[in-house]
This record gives sequence, C-alpha cells and structure tokens, in this order.
Amino acid sequence: MDSGLKGLEGVLAIARRGSFRAAALELGVSTTALSHSIARLEASLGVRLFNRTTRSVSLSDAGRAFVERIAPAVAEIRGAMETAQSQRRTPSGLLRINASVQAGRAIAPLVLTFLRRFPQMQVDLVTEGRLVDIVAEGFDLGIRPADLVPRDMIALPLGQMQRHAVVASPAWIAVHGMPRTPADLPLNECIRVRLPNGALLRWPFQRDDAVTQVEAQGRLTLDEAAIARAAVLDGAGVGFFIEQDVAADITDGRLVHLLQDWTPARPGFSLYYPGRRNPSAGFTAFLGMVRKAAARDAEIG
Repeated sequence: MDSGLKGLEGVLAIARRGSFRAAALELGVSTTALSHSIARLEASLGVRLFNRTTRSVSLSDAGRAFVERIAPAVAEIRGAMETAQSQRRTPSGLLRINASVQAGRAIAPLVLTFLRRFPQMQVDLVTEGRLVDIVAEGFDLGIRPADLVPRDMIALPLGQMQRHAVVASPAWIAVHGMPRTPADLPLNECIRVRLPNGALLRWPFQRDDAVTQVEAQGRLTLDEAAIARAAVLDGAGVGFFIEQDVAADITDGRLVHLLQDWTPARPGFSLYYPGRRNPSAGFTAFLGMVRKAAARDAEIG
C-alpha cells in the first residue's frame, strides 16, 4: 500500500472504522502494511493524523480537518475510476452488499450465479441486524424489508412476498392448547423479540379489516432468530418469526404453525442503492440479474 490514493483511502477507512485492524480488513491489506502507509503519509505531511493508544485510535485535530478536506476529493477520484472501469466489457472488481440475515440467505443463490457468470468479480456480502448507512460504510448495495429502505435510495423489489409465522412446539401445544385468535395467546408464554434498534417488537396481526398488535411478555428476550428457534423447539414458549426461518420445522412437524389466517403476506425484500451517474460494469450486471430474477418471481407468483 503506497502513500498516494491508497494511503488516502486508508486514512478514510481508519476514520470510518475507528480501528487499524478493521480498516485493513475492509481494504484487503495487512494491518502492518496499512500502519506503515499511514506513518509515511504522516511523515510527509509533518503532522499526526491519528492519536493511538494500545486500546483505541482517534483522529487528531489535524487529522479531522484533513479527512474533511480529502473525503469529497477521494470520492470524486473514485467516481472517475468507476467511470473508466464501467467502459470495460467484462465486469471485474469488488461488489459490497449489506443485508439482513434473512435477506442474505435469499440473495445468496443469485450471488453464486453472478460469480459463476463473471469470474473476474468478487462479492463481499455482509449480513447484520442493524440498518446501516450503506454510503457512509462503503457498501454498493443494501437489502432489507421494503418498509425499511431509506427514502433517498433507489429501491428494486426482489419479488418474493414474506409472511410472519407464529409457532410453538407440539409439547407446548399439548400443555397450553391451540390459540385460535391473537387474544388467545398467553402473553407470558410469548418470547419477546428485540429489534436491531433496541426496541421490543409488538407482534402485528391482521385478518380482513381487523388489525391488532400483541405485546409479548415472556421471560425470555432474544434478538437472533436461530436462538429463538432453538428455544421454541425446546418448548420455551411461542415464537414469532419470518416464515422462511421455520418453514422446514413446520413441514417436518417439529413446530406447529399458529394463527395462519392472522398473518397475511406482506411486501418482501428490496435491493436498494444510491443514484449513480456512472455505475461500474459489475454493478450494472448484478442489477440486471436481480431485475430478471424479480420478473421471473412475479410471473410465477
């Protein structure tokens, strides 16, 4: 890594990530190489850009001013390079995608097809619960439920409707019985779901024009679907999931699907991205594949 454009990219990555190690992973270089590059840049400037301790890294005053000045310029240079790359007939380079866990699972088959079709492309698919600013964190694309897509983004529906599923184990049903309406749910047996923003989910239900929400009051609160699934399989209570996370368990009889007529289909995932005047060939090719897949899903649906 040199002290030119890559060095400036390194400064921005460290400022964004707050860590040399995290920035090095993002840039695909070693921590040592990144550290040496920053040291050379600081030496050429004659100022320290970062205050370092064994536990933390923060921008110095000079570093903060430097980052504010170079960030727009580096973005322009990156845009110019993407424009040049977009002229290539064969897509190449790295495509970074941020998605929820469920959305990541949904898009993974298409990503694998994309990589087979374009052997010079790389894809970095990051799945996490929190909703991130994809521009600030260096992602090309995001995938989230349609109602969570930021309004300033261009959104492309993926064409697959989603449903919630309320489930319990057969053993739990044997003890507590089968609820027929949301009002029948024993709230102290309902596992609470913590959302990425820290709030607790109020379980939404709808049948025809009747709309209601249930506030789970169980002793167990979870923020990860796989752990919640294991708890429900163990008879810990009633769980509220995206249907695809428990579909196999329902089919195989390990879990019982409750209140199906109260959980209608809702808009599925959307792929979203900021407007780009000169998208790269790889970016354009991936969007083309997503559009074709969405059109096929719409025809099947």
